Amino acid sequence: MALELEALSTNESLDYIVYDTISADPTFLPENSLKKPRELGCGASNSSSCMMRRCRQVESPEVSKKRQNATAQGRKKRRRRPKICKNKEEAETQRMTHIVVERNRRRQMNEHLAVLRSLMPESYVQRGDQASIVGGAIDYVKQLEHLLQSLEAQKLLLPQQGGIRPPTTTAAAEFLEAPFAQFFACPQFTWSQFPNKCLSKSAAAVADIEVTLIETHANLRILCRRNLRQLSKLVAGFQTMYLTILHLNVTTLEPLVLYSISAKVEEVCQLTSPDEIAGAVHHMLGIIEEEGT
Repeated sequence: MALELEALSTNESLDYIVYDTISADPTFLPENSLKKPRELGCGASNSSSCMMRRCRQVESPEVSKKRQNATAQGRKKRRRRPKICKNKEEAETQRMTHIVVERNRRRQMNEHLAVLRSLMPESYVQRGDQASIVGGAIDYVKQLEHLLQSLEAQKLLLPQQGGIRPPTTTAAAEFLEAPFAQFFACPQFTWSQFPNKCLSKSAAAVADIEVTLIETHANLRILCRRNLRQLSKLVAGFQTMYLTILHLNVTTLEPLVLYSISAKVEEVCQLTSPDEIAGAVHHMLGIIEEEGT
């Protein structure tokens, strides 16, 4: 054992190694093995950790409680929303009120659908569900609109068929209403110069164009001069603008033609307002007229 101790280096950790290796036999403990950890070469970090452990062991419960309270005060307190406590009677009253309101709404809806169904021919209502009744009503209204436009055209043709010539003076012509004027409320583009109507947004308008937009459904009325293959080009142009045509009515009055179109604005369509749709249709009709001439 003495030879082994002499072979070891004489650094500061010598006594510590000897203490750990031969501490089982108390007769071989050297004098330096009783030194304090700081004298045996423990660093500042080891000594501080030892002191913290000792302080924690000695710390009383009161001091520990005060320290925990101080830490808790530094944290932000979360605000809790006050719970709305409702008794069973109030909840039951609200539930019954909601049931009565919903029942009245359904009763009124069924009554209105029944009246709407009675106003339409049986051919427009294939089934008795709500969707079929509403869809049939839309088709029926479009058919009535087309009929009204045809009667308007026939009324304008009656003086010519009876040999009555329209007035040629400007003063007398001002009293006559432009054809199909009642179907336009406030057109974006005015070509036939409707009296008492909104002014045109384009000085070189090629058609009377009025567009109304409700959510994703657009209603268009177009009055212009007839042209070769005009309708096919118009439908193709609507497809390129991602406007799906749902209903189309065509009424002719030589040399004019009136289009009543109901279209759905697709999600990829870049036209988001009635003015933009009217401007695109006006530009398309201008190209069609140039190709026709």
